[in-house]
Amino acid sequence: MEMIIKMAKENNGIVTTAMVVAAGFSRGNLKYLVDRGKLERPSRGIYILPEVWEDEFLNLQSRFRRGIFSHETALFLWDLTDRTPNYYYMTFPSSYNLAKPKENHVKCVQSAKTLYGLGITILRTPGGNEVKVYCMERTLCDILRPNSRVDIQIVTDAFKRYTARQDKNIPLLSEYAKKLKVEKRLRAYLEVLL
Repeated sequence: MEMIIKMAKENNGIVTTAMVVAAGFSRGNLKYLVDRGKLERPSRGIYILPEVWEDEFLNLQSRFRRGIFSHETALFLWDLTDRTPNYYYMTFPSSYNLAKPKENHVKCVQSAKTLYGLGITILRTPGGNEVKVYCMERTLCDILRPNSRVDIQIVTDAFKRYTARQDKNIPLLSEYAKKLKVEKRLRAYLEVLL
């Protein structure tokens, strides 16, 4: 029991069923710790110390492992918008069954297998946990796509913030724009801002 609590403390106050099983402990230990008030279970397979703030980004990523944070949620995580998203946007492979994520109020986007893996990176959430999110360049191209329906003010603000950053990568942005077929729309924004 003490080892599981120690694992949680070393992992931002979070421990998962997979971590406990991989360490050679029984799942029953987690239930015991929850019953004793030593851990809380915010969602299936995730346990947190009672004093830890629940990280909804991590909860969703753990429940929907194939989902990648995208669109307005990715803009928020990359600090390319000052608006907190009303919904969590996640992109899934085109063959993925979206019933469960939609039940959990996730705005789902499906991507062709050839484009799904393009630009996946790891980023820390405001709670300090690592989640999969599309890189800035992929996110900017995604919000330019006709079916994204992202508010024009959010798009404009995101491009202004991106072009002001030191870590921008315009060649990569152009490459992704070609692959995602948004070159003309991207050019219109970059001509004004650069």
